[in-house]
Amino acid sequence: MSTTRHLVNRRRRLATTPPRPPGAETDPAPEQTTAATAAADAEPPRAAESTATDLNTDPDPDATAGSDAPADAPRTRTSRLRVTLPAVLCALTVLLGAFAAWAFTSADSLRDEPARQNTALTDIGRTSEVKGRISEAVGAVFSYDYASPARSDRAASTYLTGRAVQQHKDMLADVREQAPKQKLVLTTTVTESGVEFLDGDRARLLIFADQSNTRTGKDEETTYAAAMFAVDAVRRGDTWLIAAIDTFTR
Repeated sequence: MSTTRHLVNRRRRLATTPPRPPGAETDPAPEQTTAATAAADAEPPRAAESTATDLNTDPDPDATAGSDAPADAPRTRTSRLRVTLPAVLCALTVLLGAFAAWAFTSADSLRDEPARQNTALTDIGRTSEVKGRISEAVGAVFSYDYASPARSDRAASTYLTGRAVQQHKDMLADVREQAPKQKLVLTTTVTESGVEFLDGDRARLLIFADQSNTRTGKDEETTYAAAMFAVDAVRRGDTWLIAAIDTFTR
């Protein structure tokens, strides 16, 4: 590298030195030559450095770092997104799993609740059937004719089961006792009924009925009354039976 610098300096001196007149000394004084050489050596090699800079195709590290800084920012954000996305997906998976477990548990609890098993509004055919059969049963068991007490007994044995058998006896005890003396005829007609609960072979109905009590003696007299009560019904074979009677009294 120093040989090249010396060659460049020598060419520079030759280019700037005027031609010597004839008879002049061919070589400068040793002191001048030494001084010029030292000055040339001390002078920074600008031309050589500029030539090396022009020939060098590699960018300056500082300049490269400055120019690459904006490009590194999107790359950094992309790498952060790549790191964050799996964590977000993992969190969503955990949340969805927890929601699925909660929904499954809630569905089981809802299926276990009796109210959720009520098909009174969805099973129209069964609802209509139980309404008709129980309305017929109520009209039969709550009607009594003093002249034909056996009809009431047959109705009770046909349409009553379980607790309703004893409840019916207690409710009509006064009628049975007074009927022969006063020649009573009790007639019950169901005016409206609603199925409150229906689950397979079990049902609960709300009954609205009109009752007329007629004395057929010398002074015939008829009294009317409205009744409202609920009955629990069970299906036995092809018919529905009254299993319990609720008059809403404590």
